[in-house]
Amino acid sequence: MSIAIYTITSELHNEQSVSAVTQEFLSSLHTEFDLKGADFTDYGSHPLSLIYVRTGGTEGFFKRLLPQLRARTAAPFYLLTSGKSNSLAASMEILSFLQQNGLRGEILHGHPDYIATRIRQLAKVSQARLQLQGCKLGIVGQPSDWLIASHADKNRVKTLGIELVDIPMQELLQAIATSPQEVDHCYLELASRQPSIRQSLPGAMQIYHALRSLCSRHQLQGFTLRCFDLLTAVHNTGCLALARLNAEGFVAGCEGDVPAMLSMKIAQALLGVSGFQANPASVDPLTGRLLFAHCTIPLNLVERYELDTHYESGIGVGIRGYMKEGPVTIFKVSADLTRHFAEEGQLVKSQAQPDLCRTQQVIQLDNIQRASYFLTNPIGNHHIILPGHHKQLLDEMMLNA
Repeated sequence: MSIAIYTITSELHNEQSVSAVTQEFLSSLHTEFDLKGADFTDYGSHPLSLIYVRTGGTEGFFKRLLPQLRARTAAPFYLLTSGKSNSLAASMEILSFLQQNGLRGEILHGHPDYIATRIRQLAKVSQARLQLQGCKLGIVGQPSDWLIASHADKNRVKTLGIELVDIPMQELLQAIATSPQEVDHCYLELASRQPSIRQSLPGAMQIYHALRSLCSRHQLQGFTLRCFDLLTAVHNTGCLALARLNAEGFVAGCEGDVPAMLSMKIAQALLGVSGFQANPASVDPLTGRLLFAHCTIPLNLVERYELDTHYESGIGVGIRGYMKEGPVTIFKVSADLTRHFAEEGQLVKSQAQPDLCRTQQVIQLDNIQRASYFLTNPIGNHHIILPGHHKQLLDEMMLNA
C-alpha cells in the first residue's frame, strides 16, 4: 500500500546535512515510501500519511499548518522522528499541543526495526479501514429472539463505512425453493455412512445457493442469518452454507447476531479471515481455560472436518471442524462499537462431546485474569476465534472506530 511521508524542517538547519540524515534514516526502515517533502497539498489522500519532523524549531510551523491538515483528514497525526537535530524534542512539543486540543497522535521513534514494525501495523490498519468503506452487510431475518443484547445502531455502524441491509426471511425462503440441489462429491463421501445427513445434503446445498444469490442481488460482502427459522421452514440448517461461504470470502454469521458479524468483518478486513463465531460453553476463572462451541466454522480455517447433525435440533447438516492447535485470538465488538474484547491464547485441543455444538475448542488464555471478563462484563455470548495472535492489531483497529 502507499505510505506518504511529509516533512517539516527548520530554516535554521543546513538542508544538505538534513537531507543526508533523511536518506540514511529512511533507508534504515527498509520500507517503501512516497516521499512528498514539504508539499502538503494532498495530505490525507494516501492510506497512511506520516509527518517526518526532521529538526527542532518546527513547532510553530506545524501549528500554522494544522488547520489545513485537519480540513483534509480526521486520522491521528503520526510524527516520525530520527532523534537527530532536536527532532524528538520538537515532536514531543507538537504531540502535547495536539493532545491539548483534543487531537490524537503518536511519535514514531526508537530503533529502526521498531519504527518499521509500527509503520507496517499502522499501514495494515489503515488499509483495513479503507476496505470497510462502502461495505454492505445483510441481516437476513432479523436477530434471533434470544439475542437481546446483540442489535446494532445502523447510523453508528456507518462510521466504519458499513451499511446494514435488512432482508426478509421470506426472500431467502423463495430463493431456496428455486435453488439447485447438486451436492459436491466430497460431502457425499463424508456422509457415506450417515444416511440422515446424506438425505439432508441437497437441502443444505439449496440454502447455500440461495444465500449466495442474495449476496449477489444485494451486493453484499457478508450477512448474518436468523438460521433457526430454517429448522421449521425447510427442515434443514444453514451450517454448511455458512461454513462454505466464509471460506469463499463472504462473512457469514449465525443467529442474526449483528455485533458478531461486524466483528467477523473487521477481522476479515484486517487479517484476511472471517473467524469462527462461537459461544462459550464453560469458563474456568481460576485457570483461564475456556470451551467454545458452535455447529459451523469456516472451512478454510480447519485442517479437517466432519459432517454431523445440527446439535439442538438433531437435523440438517452441521460441521465438526478441527483447527490447527496453537496461538489464537478471541475478539468481539459491542453493538455500539464503543467497546471491544481482544485477548490472545492457545488452542489446546478440539473435542467432540455429544452434548455440545459440533465444533468444540478448548482455549487457554495467555492472561488468566482476563477470564473474568466473560463472567463480569461480557459483550454478548458469541465471540470470534481467529488463528494467530493479533491483539495489538485489533486494539489499534478499534482505537479510533
